[in-house]
Amino acid sequence: MSRDLPPLNALKAFEATARLNSVSKAADYLSVTHGAVSRQLKVLEEHLGIALFVKQGRGLKLTDAGIRLRDASAEAFERLRLVCTELSQAQAPFVLGCSGSLLARWFIPRLGRLNSELPDLRLHLSAGEGDLDPRRPGLDALLMFAEPPWPADMDVFELAEERIGPVLSPRFQGFEALQGRAASDLLGHSLLHTTSRPQAWPSWARRNDLDPEALTMGQGFEHLYYLLEAAVAGLGIAIAPEPLVVDDLRAGRLAAPWGFTQTPARLALWVPRRAADGRARQLALWLAQELERQVD
Repeated sequence: MSRDLPPLNALKAFEATARLNSVSKAADYLSVTHGAVSRQLKVLEEHLGIALFVKQGRGLKLTDAGIRLRDASAEAFERLRLVCTELSQAQAPFVLGCSGSLLARWFIPRLGRLNSELPDLRLHLSAGEGDLDPRRPGLDALLMFAEPPWPADMDVFELAEERIGPVLSPRFQGFEALQGRAASDLLGHSLLHTTSRPQAWPSWARRNDLDPEALTMGQGFEHLYYLLEAAVAGLGIAIAPEPLVVDDLRAGRLAAPWGFTQTPARLALWVPRRAADGRARQLALWLAQELERQVD
């Protein structure tokens, strides 16, 4: 018996027939005729010198040898498909969607380090706001704050618990007077807010034993990015997730006198299972490490 591998076309015909349990279905799957599949199966049996199928009624049944070859060929072809997919995807950029606020205030300042540490990722960033959807064609993954439970068609990598809190600039007129004061002192101030997340302030108030009805909403902004720019400019007190203001806090552009309060949400990387590959896991690991680094 030859020690060479059987012809690839014969193995493909066998794998499809064994997996689909039908010569006709295998022919449709391979876009060839019924007769072509039958000939390839005969070639394979002659090459191996052993029967792989026996007739059973009007169909075929795998022999013990056929079962062994079915399991081995299925594993081998699946591995080949995965590797070929990864090699093909490695040549294309990995498209990550995230909000414009998260992109501008957290991701871009760290993009140089990511490109240096993950040079093969070839990351392409796609910004959006209310239209963010991980199932959108052209996206390989989506980074966003959201609450569990997670959808069944997603691989979701939880990166960090969301923590939000009030922030204000030393340029704010009431900055000095608010230092060391209780959170309830905010009730006397007009608060900056966003239309994209109207529940941020009421949710924070409830978690700090304050009456949300006592809050005074001031200037509103469409997006969080503009809200935080207004806070940095000293125009009022804003509320934001901690990662989006951590650089401003370190630089002294903003202060968080009352700290940050945990919410049920998580910062997570959402990856559609149809697009899952090794790069998504690699990016998730880097993001988690980067978030831990900013806490240190």
